[in-house]
Amino acid sequence: MSTQSAPLPQNGRAAIGLILIGMLFISVNDMLIKALSDRFALHQIVFIRSLIGGAMALVFVRLEGGFHLLRTRRPGLHSFRVLCIVFANLTFFAALAVMPLATATALFFIAPLLITLLSIPVLGERVGPRRLSAVAIGFAGVLVMLAPEIAGAGLDGAGWSATLPILAALGYAGMQVMTRKLGGETRASAMSVYIHIGFLSISVLFFLNAGDGRYLDHVENESLIFLLRAWIWPDQSELWVFLLIGVLGGCIGYALSQAYRLGDAATVAPFEYVALPLAILWGWIVFDELPGLHVWAGTALIAGAGLYVFAREKARAADG
Repeated sequence: MSTQSAPLPQNGRAAIGLILIGMLFISVNDMLIKALSDRFALHQIVFIRSLIGGAMALVFVRLEGGFHLLRTRRPGLHSFRVLCIVFANLTFFAALAVMPLATATALFFIAPLLITLLSIPVLGERVGPRRLSAVAIGFAGVLVMLAPEIAGAGLDGAGWSATLPILAALGYAGMQVMTRKLGGETRASAMSVYIHIGFLSISVLFFLNAGDGRYLDHVENESLIFLLRAWIWPDQSELWVFLLIGVLGGCIGYALSQAYRLGDAATVAPFEYVALPLAILWGWIVFDELPGLHVWAGTALIAGAGLYVFAREKARAADG
């Protein structure tokens, strides 16, 4: 029996519902990780999250047809895709230790614009002047948001941490381009398993080399402290938070993958921007954070540019 799945029919409503659920879960996941960032090591959180999420992904694989779905003819591309998303997650979560949730999320949404640029050399796509102009406007939004941090701290200080969400967006863009390149040959559940294996491997390497906190001497940057802090056992009141993060991690990967399998990207992707108001909401309720004027202005430029790119892609697809 072939391990490739038959193409699924386009189901716009189900796809949009799944992407909205995925964005809600992502916003809660990010909020919880930020809440834990002043006590636990990032690689400890990632390990527990992926242990639970990976187990859930294996259940999804079994339900979708069996463990033979995990076989792939393109392990190199899948491995690179996993490294991209691992890099994206680690840099974004590290940013949460030092940045307001809404600011980090808004900067991360430069990713669709980076996908547009990467699709030129990697996928051989043609990008016209309108989309390139939108990319430039989005980058202007990044500069608007970063200017106060860089001016106040410089790139050698806290301002360096402000670039972490942009690095995360670059990793995420690389992952999405690889997903397009791989096509529809792999089930969503199997791709989720690959990702969780990557997270588990990286977090174990971090634990073996830095799990006792040996590198924390003379480290003052909060992002690096979050990365290099020693593992500690959570108390009973914190265990449920780790459990919830793990369950969310298992659901997020599947919901997003299924959304993009059921609906075309130009229809589904714009709904990812619901994460922006959710990040602002959680930042306000949980951390008493409200964005400044420069964040609102930069967010508007980034979101507007990204939505325009999606609209142009949909128009081009409709034109054939």
